[in-house]
Order: sequence, then C-alpha cells, then structure tokens
Amino acid sequence: MARDVARRLRSWEGLLFVCVLVALALNITQVSNYLTVTNQVNLFQLGIEKAIVCLIMTFVIVNGDIDLSVASMMGLSAALVAYLFEHGWSFPLALLVALAVGLGFGIIAGYFVAVLGLSSLAVTLAGYIGYRGLAEVLVQDNSVSGFPTWFTDLGQQGLIGKVTFSIILFFALAAIATVILHFSGFGRLAYVIGNSKEVARFSGVSVVQTKLAIFAISGFISALAGILITARLGAVRASTAQGYELDIITVVLLGGVSIFGGVGSMVGVLLSIYLVLNIRNGLVIAGVTGNIQTGIIGLLLILSVLLPNLAGRVQDRLRRGQTDPGARVPPAGPAEPSPSQTAVG
Repeated sequence: MARDVARRLRSWEGLLFVCVLVALALNITQVSNYLTVTNQVNLFQLGIEKAIVCLIMTFVIVNGDIDLSVASMMGLSAALVAYLFEHGWSFPLALLVALAVGLGFGIIAGYFVAVLGLSSLAVTLAGYIGYRGLAEVLVQDNSVSGFPTWFTDLGQQGLIGKVTFSIILFFALAAIATVILHFSGFGRLAYVIGNSKEVARFSGVSVVQTKLAIFAISGFISALAGILITARLGAVRASTAQGYELDIITVVLLGGVSIFGGVGSMVGVLLSIYLVLNIRNGLVIAGVTGNIQTGIIGLLLILSVLLPNLAGRVQDRLRRGQTDPGARVPPAGPAEPSPSQTAVG
C-alpha cells in the first residue's frame, strides 16, 4: 500500500494534489474560516460555469482537437435567451432554442473538422469571432435583465442548503464524464484518436462519428453554461463570459491533458479545477488586480504545456541511458598469467 501511495504521489495527479494542499494552507493563513461550507460553496459558485465546460473540453483535447469557441458560445447562448425574452417568447422555449443553437453550431464545427478535415484551431477560431459578433448583434450595448424569478433563484439560491443547482449539476456531470472517459468504449475511442487519427481510422475506429459527437456535446454544454451564468448574474451583455476560454484551456492542460491529445485523466482535471479556483481566490484575498490575475493564469497555461513535455523528455533520456549499448561494461582484457605459466629467469 505504501508503494502504491508513493507511486501515485509521483504522478502528475499527485503533484496537483500537493499543490492543492499548499494553496489551501496559504489561504487558511489569510482567512481562518476558509474551509467552511459557505466559503467553499462561494468558491465554486464564482467559477462553476467554467468548471462545467472544462469537463467537455477534456474530451475535445484528449481527442486531439481544440475548441476556442466555448466562451463565445456561452455569450451567444446568454444573448439569445435575452433577445427572445425581450421579444415576447416563452422563457422555457427561449432556453430550449439556445440549447438547440449550441448543439447545431457544435455539429457544424464537428462537420468541418471531422468530415472536411479542417483544423479544429481554425474552425473554432472562426466560431470564437462569429459567435461573439452575433451576440453583439442581438443585444448590442444593452444590459438585459428582469428574467423570471424562478430562473434567477435557480442560479443564486441554494437548492440543497447553500449548494446551488449549478454546483449540483457540475458534480453530477463530473461523475458521468469520469465514467465515460475512463470506463466506456467512447472514452477509449477518444484516446485512440488522440494518439493517432490515421492509426485509428485504419483500425476501423469511427473517427468521424466520434469527433462529431464530441463537438456537438461541446456546443451543447457551452450553451448550457451560458444559460447558467445568465441565471447566476441575472443580467446579460454581449461581453458575457468573454475571456473564459483562457481559464478553461489552462485548467484542462494543467490537469495533465496533453495538448497533442491521447493523454490525460479526469481526476487530474478535477484537481486542477479546484487548484485554480483556490489560486484565484487567494489572489483576490491578497489584493491582486484582475489584470495581474489574468497574467498569472496565462503563466500557468505556459507551464502546464512546458512542464509535462520537459518531464517526458527527461524520462526518455533516462530510459535511453539505461538501454544505451555504449553504457555497457566493456569486456575484460586478457587474463594475467598464473604463476605456473610465468617464465623462469
């Protein structure tokens, strides 16, 4: 058992766990009641929509792709709900339309990537710009509010004690995502495609269907997150969720998911979510401004890509050093003659 614990602590998830403990210890020194239920609920509540999108972003990156449009889709979903509500639509119907639009745009992005073979970076960058522009067309410079009370209560009031609906939904989705990624055929397909799309295709893996499904779910979950942030804030602007993609991608990569695909775990991502939430909260406690916080998150993004690659190279060199033929012990030279073989004077 001791060896198993030591092995896990030497893993990337083990390092994240230690970092979480350090962050908690530092925050506790600043706020004595930091670990109370109220504080922890508030900690999750301020970033819960990003945490939800991190779950599907894990599948996207494990699959060897990237989705830069998730935050813009969150903003578009919120703007669409506000626009339809202002124009007299039934509010539940407005919510369904927003979710359908997210799903539809996700399918379109998946079609361009999976069927037409375009780069996911280029496709989702177009979505990043286009969705945000469409949100600005819908609500312009206005701030739309006055949503139904039941809807805002869903985002602001506790459903179970102080725990809101969004937090309950996050933990439910996290459990489902963990099971699908690590214990289902769909999760194995995502890893196989992320390691090598060509090998997966020649092996008979349904590459197109898998990528389509992942991008469709990404669009749907991003639209859902946009609805949740609307409920929490109680107001919508065209800039809603702007810049969230940096935090989301940082969390996933910091969780040990390789930017090249095929590597990573949901446990690491969940630890990373909690770590980043604590880091941001600790920076707020320390009085660090928002711009500096963004810079620190950007630095974490660089380190989350750099450190695993450096660690991988070090491990490869150590393995090559152990198997290098030049490192073998050279054969022994000629044996010294025994006394009986020594010539006499």
